[in-house]
Amino acid sequence: MKTEKFLGHDCVPLENGILKLLVTQSIGPRILSLGFVNGENLLAELPNFVTDCPGSGTFHFYGGHRLWHAPEEPSRTYLPDDEPVTISIFQNGLKATQQTEPKTGLQKSIEIQLIADSAQVTLTHRITNHSLWDVTCAPWAITQFKTGSTAIFPQIKTDTGVLPNRTLTLWPYTEMTNRNVHWGRDYILVQANMTSPFKIGFPNPRGWQAYWLQGTLFVKRAEYNAQAEYYDHGSSSESYCNDKFIELETLAPITTIAPGATATHIETWNLYKDIENPQNEKEAQTLADKLGLA
Repeated sequence: MKTEKFLGHDCVPLENGILKLLVTQSIGPRILSLGFVNGENLLAELPNFVTDCPGSGTFHFYGGHRLWHAPEEPSRTYLPDDEPVTISIFQNGLKATQQTEPKTGLQKSIEIQLIADSAQVTLTHRITNHSLWDVTCAPWAITQFKTGSTAIFPQIKTDTGVLPNRTLTLWPYTEMTNRNVHWGRDYILVQANMTSPFKIGFPNPRGWQAYWLQGTLFVKRAEYNAQAEYYDHGSSSESYCNDKFIELETLAPITTIAPGATATHIETWNLYKDIENPQNEKEAQTLADKLGLA
């Protein structure tokens, strides 16, 4: 198996002539690099950014893409994932599987498949319950990007007349007067130039969210189930931003995983070249129309 060093970690490259990803073998499961072949890594690189996991040591963010299980509870959510993972190869893809978490009995894996001759990636996130009892949680897929550019979050467009048509979840540290946020009717635009933490969440039946960085637009999609329940007041999409990175996050519905069973959450990523940075709602809509985003 071919490997290469990145940020001090042994990584397995995955490429199709258009895109290249680096999936680390040393820790994880994690994707540490994503970009066009011979292009810049779009993902955040955070080798020294850490937080405390109460009772279990230090959690390293590292940057890139990771899998957590919601709801967020530091002693469980921030369990370190610093041990080597098992990499298995299949046509046009690979699967990274961590050891079972002793504290939770859960095992995380991410299957990454590059679509041939396309700037598209399919990620299948799995959480398997190896404990002796049911576990209620939700797969939570988080992608960290470098700061300095624009995130686009589509809002519900359904005309419900005199009744409300959408909800928005805010965290205690979210400042709604932040000048880096444009609160539109159909889109929320976030400029990733924060000096203090900021987070929003919302139900996302339109199913996509995006981040523009240096002429490239990253779009991630995940299915929304209107009949299901989601954590964080119904949020299927979330974004956290601080002075070091911005995260685009999707959550699966709340699931009770029986012993021996697996919860699955699928994302699709697309990258687009030579895209202009949308500055307002009108430009975001023009871009969505151009790319066929609902």
